[in-house]
Amino acid sequence: MSTETDTKVVAELREQFGKGFARRLRAAGQIPAVIYGHGTSPVHVALPGHQVSLLVRRANALLELVIDGKQQLTLVKDVQKDPVHQIIEHIDLLVVKKGEKIQVDVPVSVTGEPFSGTIATLEHTSVTLEVEATHIPEHVVVDVEGLEEGAHITAADLTLPKGAALVADPETLIVAVTLPPAPVEEDEATEETEGDASEAAEAEAEAAE
Repeated sequence: MSTETDTKVVAELREQFGKGFARRLRAAGQIPAVIYGHGTSPVHVALPGHQVSLLVRRANALLELVIDGKQQLTLVKDVQKDPVHQIIEHIDLLVVKKGEKIQVDVPVSVTGEPFSGTIATLEHTSVTLEVEATHIPEHVVVDVEGLEEGAHITAADLTLPKGAALVADPETLIVAVTLPPAPVEEDEATEETEGDASEAAEAEAEAAE
């Protein structure tokens, strides 16, 4: 049975294209995809829908494709979804090789609680790193435990996974610790709303005259 840890995927070559054919593929439980990179001509394939849908939930997923008995290591570069139904419509796959260095955007994960009364805001949800294709970290952890107001964590401050190198601008702000915005008094908010409504009514009356 396939699981999210089974990265070996049997792909079928396809020679038909177009929206109609893609719809029929999806109706049959498959996902159309294209493989490119390393100077090779694009290869169009059909992937098993359920298995691949589980695998691509993780950022920078690697798929070990088996195509006509031959193995090909690929990196998921783009997943195109229907904006309404969130059904995967197409996947772009990049050819990679073991030991090869590639650049990827790795998600940032915040852990810990900042000093009481403050909030930690994640300014950038990912950071660009150079890593080995077969050793892509799932995330970079940022610990904000006990940080006080005004504390800033930049890309240069991140503790990177072993073997990873920073590609992003070192001064990129990743996390900022601030005081929460002051709550708006209910009476003031009501007065402002009523004032706006009154001004709008007066403007309409003048226009009618």
